[in-house]
Amino acid sequence: MPNALAFLVLLLWPLVIYAMFRKMPIERALIWSILGGYMLLPEGTFINLPMIPALSKVTLPNLTAFFVLVILMERRIALWPGTVLGKVLIALFVLSPIITVMTNREPIPFATIDIGAISMYLPGMTEHPGLPGLRPYDAISVVGNQLFMMLPLFMARHVLATPAALRELLGALVLAALVYSVPMWLEVRFSPQLHTIVYGFFQHDFSQALRGGGFRPFVFMPHGLWVAFFALMGLMAAVALARRATPEERPRRVLIAVYLGVLLVACKTLGVTLMAVALVPLALLSTRMQVRAGAAMGAVAMLYPILRGAGVVPVWSLHALVESVAPERAQSFAFRLVNEDRLLERASEKLWFGWGSWGRNLIYDHWTGRIETISDGYWIIVIGSFGWLGYIATFGLLTLPLLAMWWQSRRLADAELSPWIGPLALILGANMLDLIPNATLVPMTWLIVGALIGHSELMRQQVRASHRRTLEGSFGTARAGLLPTARPLASGAATAGLTGAEAAIGADTADSGRTDRPATTGRSGRSGSAPMRSLRAFRRRE
Repeated sequence: MPNALAFLVLLLWPLVIYAMFRKMPIERALIWSILGGYMLLPEGTFINLPMIPALSKVTLPNLTAFFVLVILMERRIALWPGTVLGKVLIALFVLSPIITVMTNREPIPFATIDIGAISMYLPGMTEHPGLPGLRPYDAISVVGNQLFMMLPLFMARHVLATPAALRELLGALVLAALVYSVPMWLEVRFSPQLHTIVYGFFQHDFSQALRGGGFRPFVFMPHGLWVAFFALMGLMAAVALARRATPEERPRRVLIAVYLGVLLVACKTLGVTLMAVALVPLALLSTRMQVRAGAAMGAVAMLYPILRGAGVVPVWSLHALVESVAPERAQSFAFRLVNEDRLLERASEKLWFGWGSWGRNLIYDHWTGRIETISDGYWIIVIGSFGWLGYIATFGLLTLPLLAMWWQSRRLADAELSPWIGPLALILGANMLDLIPNATLVPMTWLIVGALIGHSELMRQQVRASHRRTLEGSFGTARAGLLPTARPLASGAATAGLTGAEAAIGADTADSGRTDRPATTGRSGRSGSAPMRSLRAFRRRE
């Protein structure tokens, strides 16, 4: 149960956001509005108001920052990306839950016996008769929640798309990890107690904090897994900044990266630690290779349900490998796999739009109403709750900037690529892979997605501008190589009826100084082409 301070801090955070936008550059203010709320605000604390989704540490900072940008700073924030695919995915993400609600109006009863068309409830066997059917009101709430979740994407696409803003984002991740390392070390040493001391309750099951004969930190985040991945984000940003640092700054930057690496190991999370071992060498490659690696990770995460269903992903072989390395973790891994199989079977009953909210996607004991499954991975949560269309919308939006940057980078030189898109692509790709075993989709994820979508659109403009320059250069070369008499036309009247290319490289027969001979008429009804007229003029001169 949250104490009064938890609600007070939540209510005061909008004032903090307003102060940041007054004192800081807009890019920095937006980053710390979202990042600071994620780091410091209480978990499991909600302010419920009628007709809108609950205000929490996720939705309240998003909504406040959007209000300040649009209303107070009068910034125009476009909700639609610049590509057709992006528009379709946004519409699907926001609107498909409406159909989910409409197709889940029936309740899910417990402790009932069906006798023909009659269903009899047996009281005393369970604490509640079942799960309610979804109502039109739930559609309004779900759509509002989807929009509130997407606000960091909309804002970052507008504010954080430039290379300087991307550099600011990486610097904020490093600074945030350094600041957070102090309470993290305290909880590693003395056990996770800060959330209880400050906000009056522990945000999860305390047994989940026990690892390797010690503790893993929770601080003010949902779980130790979230804290570990937060440390990984800081580590990757620190490595990127160390690589691009000046010779004078590099020793300090390298020490920061090493320190954050030690901090990550102290989080006692095997999966994230192994991910760091694989990602840090990738952060030392070229920007182009980092973008490719990030796009590959995003594609694998996007296709994981299909690959697993087809047997391409050898999950039980991976279980045997985990059992040989860490037998105490193999049982937990097997439990996850069995749960995923059961939940996929449950999701197949409502394949396209899912079961909706209120835990309807889970499996329950029919007589006692007890939950028999646990959904850990975000992918299985989305498929069960919103079906395959909801999954395609969510993971499609996450993958979109990675694939867009990879596609645009193919047509740009290395010197034209921002050095900061590579590290952010690796962070986003790693986050998507982590959504397979965990549900670590946080506001910072959407902020990075929005920033990279905005930058990919700038890259597309850059490609188009480069293409125009190439065409202009080719036309200029063609004009320079023409015969002396093949001059561009001077008057608009003289160019009537000619194509752009003819007007650029041709000359009228009048320019030859001879007008007594009739012009040759082509099939189009126009006078002969400009190069032919120039050639005839040259011959006549001879």
